[in-house]
Amino acid sequence: MKTRPRRTEISVSETDTILEQGISTRRKVIAFAVMGIVVFGFFGLLALGLMNKSPVTARSGVTRVGKAAPDITMPLLQGGEFRLSEHTGEPTVVNFWASWCPPCRNESPGFERTWRGFSDDGVLFVGVDIQDTLEDGMSYIREFDLTYPNGIDVEGKITVEYGVIGLPVTFFIGADGIVKGRWVGALPEDRLTGWVEALIAGATPEGASDIENSESFFKFE
Repeated sequence: MKTRPRRTEISVSETDTILEQGISTRRKVIAFAVMGIVVFGFFGLLALGLMNKSPVTARSGVTRVGKAAPDITMPLLQGGEFRLSEHTGEPTVVNFWASWCPPCRNESPGFERTWRGFSDDGVLFVGVDIQDTLEDGMSYIREFDLTYPNGIDVEGKITVEYGVIGLPVTFFIGADGIVKGRWVGALPEDRLTGWVEALIAGATPEGASDIENSESFFKFE
């Protein structure tokens, strides 16, 4: 004759204890999950911050690189009007400057010499004078004997479209109308020459493209 197994009786208090333990375990799991999400989010934000730790000055105009260059329409300081859209297919160097900007004054002689050296190679140089008066802009042109087209951004529209937040900034536009690169701060003449050669060859300029020292860039306040 087989013996029937005894039924284990569980009291109400023991049942409550088991339920409480189960609830406590679930709470711990949820707490650890939430903590994991918080920690992951923190390190994610930290990594993002490190990726973008470059100063805002170094990001002047960076959003335009790799995209179609906005059209430029402006009155020329030498007389007449300039439209970038009328120079489709021409590699173009666009330099933003102002007469009151010391780093701009340092780089302008090199821009003129480089322009004269490459003017027969199908590349176009254009200067955009911003936050300046017509009189001061014209005086600057005469002072440095700039012979390539230089206009004035009267309403500041060009400045905004190119994302310029300080001076000087130079953009290199390929024959396909795409911004291949930009240089923030005063551009050394030898670097300018190398980048122009790359632009003419249809290549993307390479090398450091940001300010080399704080004195070579004037940030807008």
